[in-house]
Amino acid sequence: MKVASKVLTRRDLEALDRDDPLREFRDRFSLPEGLIYLDGNSLGAMPKATPARVREVVEDEWGRDLIRSWNINGWIDIQQRIGAKIGRLIGAGDGETIVADSTSVNLFKALAAAFELRPDRKVIVSEPGNFPTDLYVAEGLTRYLGRGHSLRLAEPSDIEGAITEDVAVVMLTHVSYRTGRMYDLQRITERAHAAGAIMLWDLAHSAGAVPVDLTGADVDFAVGCGYKYLNGGPGAPAFLYVARRHQPNIRPILSGWFGHASPFTFEQSYRPAEGIDRLTVGAPPIISLTALEVGVDLMLEASIDALRAKSVQQGVIFEELIAQELGEGAVSLVSPSEPAMRGSQLCYALANAWPVNRALIDRGVIGDFRAPNILRFGFTPLYVGYVELWDAVATLKKILAERSWDRPEYHARTRVT
Repeated sequence: MKVASKVLTRRDLEALDRDDPLREFRDRFSLPEGLIYLDGNSLGAMPKATPARVREVVEDEWGRDLIRSWNINGWIDIQQRIGAKIGRLIGAGDGETIVADSTSVNLFKALAAAFELRPDRKVIVSEPGNFPTDLYVAEGLTRYLGRGHSLRLAEPSDIEGAITEDVAVVMLTHVSYRTGRMYDLQRITERAHAAGAIMLWDLAHSAGAVPVDLTGADVDFAVGCGYKYLNGGPGAPAFLYVARRHQPNIRPILSGWFGHASPFTFEQSYRPAEGIDRLTVGAPPIISLTALEVGVDLMLEASIDALRAKSVQQGVIFEELIAQELGEGAVSLVSPSEPAMRGSQLCYALANAWPVNRALIDRGVIGDFRAPNILRFGFTPLYVGYVELWDAVATLKKILAERSWDRPEYHARTRVT
């Protein structure tokens, strides 16, 4: 662990809050008074503007305008409109990002397209610590194809060596959900391309949290969700990025009517739409998309560089407070020790992590738990202040010192962890 050059005090963090250039954004989120929310990397907080905007869509656009809203209120273009906005957050070009479906469905679409672009290759490369749904989708697709396709897993340190000339697609999550470790996106993409493979990135823990330049890195495909740092609400629709150079060569495996060149002529056979529109499937969920757009618009008001600078600083401070207040050996950092190599979260291993997390939540500090023994704390700079870091560590220190986590109700597992 890093050790601060001087002892940090709560007053030091109060000064940082006063000088925080992002401070004004805190008041634009609905957060219960007294709650310290360090789980925006799992579910972002709700913007205060969301309920009114959703109500407007429900009561006016749906309730009053009914089916006319597809035309007069722009429902028909909502996936492209929000996709373009997210594209600005991830360094995409015009017409390269669309909002549709879930991350898992978009991953399936992208993997299938990658195999079509590399028909003589049959291997997906990933890592065993990738988010499980990514691995499950890859397993399901290779099983469905039934032509000798396979999933090859390599540890992060061995990824580059695993990218050989039989690899069709490299599928990695940019920021690890379990450790916060961040890959060098450009380096790995270059390695994939040098081997003739397609590069597919999962940006679920990156979009809105760390600077991403898909165009500059020449990335082929990317997916990500809308309910973490984009603050789109539980189960918010996901996004899909496809480099423009690939779009004309993709014939989607999920060829739905909204991806048809002329959906309202109701032709019997499928003709793909131009560009990335062909990768849409069914009618878009307008109410969910409306909530997502509020979160994305709010994110676009902030500088991604300012967000990154604050999240790095908060991570360093949190790590130093853990060392200062808990002492060596109380918990073990599993995130990279170098701030530039991690996303906007810190992860710690400790015995009895599950009941400790439940005790923290009971005392108003919400992080989360990842099996088998990881406490995970996310830093969402738009609404997490510096003093909250002090108070969260103080609460954890007290719980560990008093062993107040060791109560039967805290050991009982809930369905969602």
